[in-house]
Amino acid sequence: MAFVRFVVCGGGVGVASSGVLVLLHDRMPLAVANALVTVVSTVIATELHSRVSFRSGRRGWGVHLQSGLTVAVSYAFTTGALLCLYAVRSEPSALVQQSVYLSASALAGVGRFALLRVVVFGERKAARARDGVLGRTSVAMAA
Repeated sequence: MAFVRFVVCGGGVGVASSGVLVLLHDRMPLAVANALVTVVSTVIATELHSRVSFRSGRRGWGVHLQSGLTVAVSYAFTTGALLCLYAVRSEPSALVQQSVYLSASALAGVGRFALLRVVVFGERKAARARDGVLGRTSVAMAA
């Protein structure tokens, strides 16, 4: 179920970002607009993933930094896939380009989901151990 929430939240932010990018295109250079939209959408998506997708209590800039790193890895993966395509075929059709890009994006998304679930929003062992100790101490004090 978390994966479905991840896809819905991330997809929703992606569609909204695409619309904002179209609106900003005439107001500033595309590279600047894309960078701005990428940063803002990553922050929004991270908050949504924290609260909705993974229902995690983790917050703060560290979470945003870790999530941003997963976006950077995904970007590198999709860019690498396209560079490999261009190395094999100098002028691929639009259909082939989109197929490679969407396939790489899907793989990167699954990898990103795993990293966010386990590393970024995963329950920390120390926190679990500390909660367990506090729970026993609280019970002993109450008795």
